[in-house]
Amino acid sequence: MIKFILSFILASLTTFIGLSGQSAIDLRSAAQEALKAFDTPGFAVGVIKDGEVVLSEGFGTRTVGKNESVDGNTLFAIASNSKAFISTAITKLHIEGKLNLDDPVQKYLPYFELYDEYVSSHTTVRDLLCHRVGLGTYSGDALWYKTEKSAQEIIKQIKYLPQAYEWRAGYGYTNLMFITAGEVIRSVTGMSWDAYVQSNFLIPLGMSRTQTAVGPLKAMSNVASPHITHRGNLATGMAQWNTPGAAGGIISSTSDMLLWLKAQLHPEDAETRGIFPAKVKYQTMKPHTPIGNFDFYSAGLGWFLYRKGGQAIVTHGGGYDGMYSRVIMIPEMNVGIVVLTNSMTGLSSAVGNYIRDSYLGLDTEGWLKKATTSEAKSREKWQSKFTKLTPQKMTSASLTSADMIGDYHDPLYGHISISTGSNNVLQLQFEGAPELSATLTHYHFDTYEIDWNQEHAWFDFGTVQFLMNNNRKVTGLQFDVPNDDIFFDEIHPVKVD
Repeated sequence: MIKFILSFILASLTTFIGLSGQSAIDLRSAAQEALKAFDTPGFAVGVIKDGEVVLSEGFGTRTVGKNESVDGNTLFAIASNSKAFISTAITKLHIEGKLNLDDPVQKYLPYFELYDEYVSSHTTVRDLLCHRVGLGTYSGDALWYKTEKSAQEIIKQIKYLPQAYEWRAGYGYTNLMFITAGEVIRSVTGMSWDAYVQSNFLIPLGMSRTQTAVGPLKAMSNVASPHITHRGNLATGMAQWNTPGAAGGIISSTSDMLLWLKAQLHPEDAETRGIFPAKVKYQTMKPHTPIGNFDFYSAGLGWFLYRKGGQAIVTHGGGYDGMYSRVIMIPEMNVGIVVLTNSMTGLSSAVGNYIRDSYLGLDTEGWLKKATTSEAKSREKWQSKFTKLTPQKMTSASLTSADMIGDYHDPLYGHISISTGSNNVLQLQFEGAPELSATLTHYHFDTYEIDWNQEHAWFDFGTVQFLMNNNRKVTGLQFDVPNDDIFFDEIHPVKVD
């Protein structure tokens, strides 16, 4: 009995041992304040220091309106924090001599093409992982969002995306290049990216609850629900991110993620256990692509790097339909932080930065007020995107359904069709993406409002204009769907006669 009590006390001390100038009990209080201030249903926080877990705990509920406590084993989508798994896998293969980071991508994927022949043949595997190929931030995300197409099909369409800046002379965050990197893993190993990550990282590290797809979650308990914050915390189901999985498909918990961060912070131990070579860290956490004009801020391979309080900081965020996350590491202090949320708010970054600054010994006075003020401005900006424009009055449709129905084709996206359903209502369908189906209602002139058949996290109000030639024959479509990520305006469908 005495031995049991002593074990319990030691375990408790492991959980409650203080941060640098900050106790885990104070952290718990701060987290509760953040939960209330950000109007977030729930989140989990994990902290590791010198290889020991300081905290892995949940706050709030897994689903709004339900008594479902969050804890360190609650599963959340980590979205783009998956990219570090891909970059670590690619770099591991590089060090093992199975591929070369500086080989052309076309050596492994002959069908890979970008906007220019020279760029296509000279873009390397390394380029895929550090956002410098010349594509604009989030450009092409409409290709993979809610699609049923394969990764290979999507990669073959990338060549139609426009160049945004000079190759290797700028920065543009691109999910498509990580989807491509996932297929490089398949080409080299004969395994899908998720099978490789599962067998090389998740199983050896003991990340037993972590999943690489939504499917297995149906048979699992303690899974958080995504919430669309700007729609009153509307709870939704997990979105299927099968095609973009290499860019953001992993679902994990803080307890599992701390095992991953421990390996990243102590790569010598990971190497001893045969998980990945210690040298991986010196490639992935090395600056590759400068971002901004003045402060040190750079993209590594699957990570972002900056300096704060005299220390190098390694970080990445994740944005999934209804879930945001943040990972922060201070390598020289052996500190790892992960915050997983079931909302689309800045809470993960705010709490993560608060813990980071606590370890760095920086002033954290007023951190929550600053964070919520910034959040309010962000929400106002976000909400303005969903404010419907006032349609011109006294206008009526000048086109008949017969004029508009038919097939439309865009080299970048593929086929889009307009048809009529019951009651002669116009229907919009996107090839390979049935979840993007919508009905069209007249808005003004030759523009129609898009009434999506299901709720979407990243966009709401949108319109499509029917373009015509001088003889008023419909020639194509022009989309306007305001949002910060899924750019429908990159799609230019032409009517197929």
